[in-house]
Amino acid sequence: MAGRAQPSGPAGSGGGAPGLLPLLLLLLSAAAIIPRGDGQNLVTEDVTVVEGDVATISCRVKNSDDSVIQLLNPNRQTIYFRDFRPLKDSRFQLVNFSNSELRVSLTNVSISDEGRYFCQLYTDPPQEIYTTITVLVPPRNLVIDIQKETAVEGEEIELNCTAMASRPATTIRWFKGNKELTGKSEVEQWSDMYTVTSQLLLKVGREDDGVPVICLVDHPAVKDLQTQRYLEVMYKPQVRVSQNYPLQGLTREGEPLELTCTAFGKPQPTDMRWLRVDDEMPQHVVVSGSNLLISNLNKTDNGTYRCEASNAVGKSHADYMLFVYDTTATTEPAVHDSRAGEEGVIRSVDHAVVGGVVAVVVFAMLCLLIILGRYFARHKGTYFTHEAKGADDAADADTAIINAEGGQNNSEEKKEYFI
Repeated sequence: MAGRAQPSGPAGSGGGAPGLLPLLLLLLSAAAIIPRGDGQNLVTEDVTVVEGDVATISCRVKNSDDSVIQLLNPNRQTIYFRDFRPLKDSRFQLVNFSNSELRVSLTNVSISDEGRYFCQLYTDPPQEIYTTITVLVPPRNLVIDIQKETAVEGEEIELNCTAMASRPATTIRWFKGNKELTGKSEVEQWSDMYTVTSQLLLKVGREDDGVPVICLVDHPAVKDLQTQRYLEVMYKPQVRVSQNYPLQGLTREGEPLELTCTAFGKPQPTDMRWLRVDDEMPQHVVVSGSNLLISNLNKTDNGTYRCEASNAVGKSHADYMLFVYDTTATTEPAVHDSRAGEEGVIRSVDHAVVGGVVAVVVFAMLCLLIILGRYFARHKGTYFTHEAKGADDAADADTAIINAEGGQNNSEEKKEYFI
């Protein structure tokens, strides 16, 4: 028992034979006065600490009977015997000493300090318990490497995030803006340290330009450790044609028309031009930069006018369909539309269709009235007067008159008869 409990000199810390004899005498005197107590027990807890921080080791005694408490390092060297520190390492400091507790702090913890530390209690029989110090090491560096500094819309780019020299191995997470993405990680071990590299494949679009890609570390030794790179994406122009004059009105003969073409892209479009689809541009059309002006519209101007813009990535266009109305036109036309794209198509409403529908309805109503009129004419009644009765059977005109007079006399006779 004495051989196990005997503390040794602090190796590599200045301990040697001159300090061993006083300590041995102290241990022998302590062993001579250790009472034989029953029910003694030691309590301690494991310690996890970040490299460079402070670790606190506590050896506590339940049901203390004033037995001697001792703390030893992983090499079984005595750090503290009661409140005496034989080990010449000033990083160990006494925090508390009593009959029931020995508490010691270790400052500026390093990987070499990791291991088991022993609490001993000089009872009969002696008691011993150990606590484990675990040292966490945060990543030394966190770096994002991007395959291409500038990408083109539609390309797939590769990003790599590396967390170097951590313990334990770190977990890397990816985010594009607020959306989490999935990468593929590889772990390399060097001695007691781990280097983790995560690869992310990302297909970029124009909406990704200027968006941050974030590499974030999950590690027990550090919080909120992250780095980011902003995406730079080039894309071909977005083109739009707008009508400045007339504002949402009829494009009538003799009146002016002004169109403006706007284009946005990365890089900014440097080449912009107007053309007339499937026909030549009228000579009286004036093109000034992004503007197109027709000062005196006529029906020969009808057609589709296209604005094209290009940059280093590609070319896009937007179309405008022009329909010129008579000066007497009062019906508001549909708003002219311009639609961007490589296959831009413009559809406008032809108001002649509306007039044709109205004409058909009016014609149908007139036909119905004519049919009703003929129907009523066929059912109209006919009659003959009493004076004409018998005239159809007379041989000549005189006889017809006599027959008619006779008819009148007969009538009078009938009237006298009834009277």
